[in-house]
Amino acid sequence: MNDSTNPTAAAETADPNTVVLETPLQRGDQQITSIHLRKPNSGELRGLKLQDLLQTEVTSLATLLPRISTPTLTAADVNNLDPVDLVSVATVVVHFFLSKAQREFLPA
Repeated sequence: MNDSTNPTAAAETADPNTVVLETPLQRGDQQITSIHLRKPNSGELRGLKLQDLLQTEVTSLATLLPRISTPTLTAADVNNLDPVDLVSVATVVVHFFLSKAQREFLPA
């Protein structure tokens, strides 16, 4: 399937900090099909262990994601994510903690 026929999907996948959900979240009348994450600052990491985030510990992700996601996810939203989507979101979060040198060794 070619995403070039869908300009919205192509734009969303072009941003490495945006995750297009395989299984959209339903929140009332709103359907969430993608989540944009921004790199957290130190204050947004308060109360969290970096090691837990690097190990993609779900409770820590459920605490952090509402602080850095657009649209703003709730802990309940995080708990309702499809496991495939949770891993995709967690991968973006882990990349925030890698240096440029470390990211160079990752496959594209």
